[in-house]
Amino acid sequence: MSENNEKRDVFDAIADPTRRRLIRLLAEAEEIPLHELTTQFQMGRSAVSKHLTILKEAGLVLDRKVGRETRFKLNTSPLREIQDWVAFYSKFWSTNMLRLKQLLEEEEE
Repeated sequence: MSENNEKRDVFDAIADPTRRRLIRLLAEAEEIPLHELTTQFQMGRSAVSKHLTILKEAGLVLDRKVGRETRFKLNTSPLREIQDWVAFYSKFWSTNMLRLKQLLEEEEE
């Protein structure tokens, strides 16, 4: 990330399978403490924390302190960018497949 506090790219944040799994776990619960998230992975607490930091920098994760514990929560609004991107290409491919079908039908006639 640059020094002027720009947000991390949401596509970059979800590129890693561990981070996608973290997103799924957070989507299934309202809020999860770090120690509970850590038990879901075969890696140390600091490695899980690094992944959570990347998700947080992309705006996908919110955290809050409760006593000595840090709890994490999913923020789904940045996922809208991904949904819009996928929707565009879904329409693109549907349109092109329809054209291909029409061309093949015309060729058969």
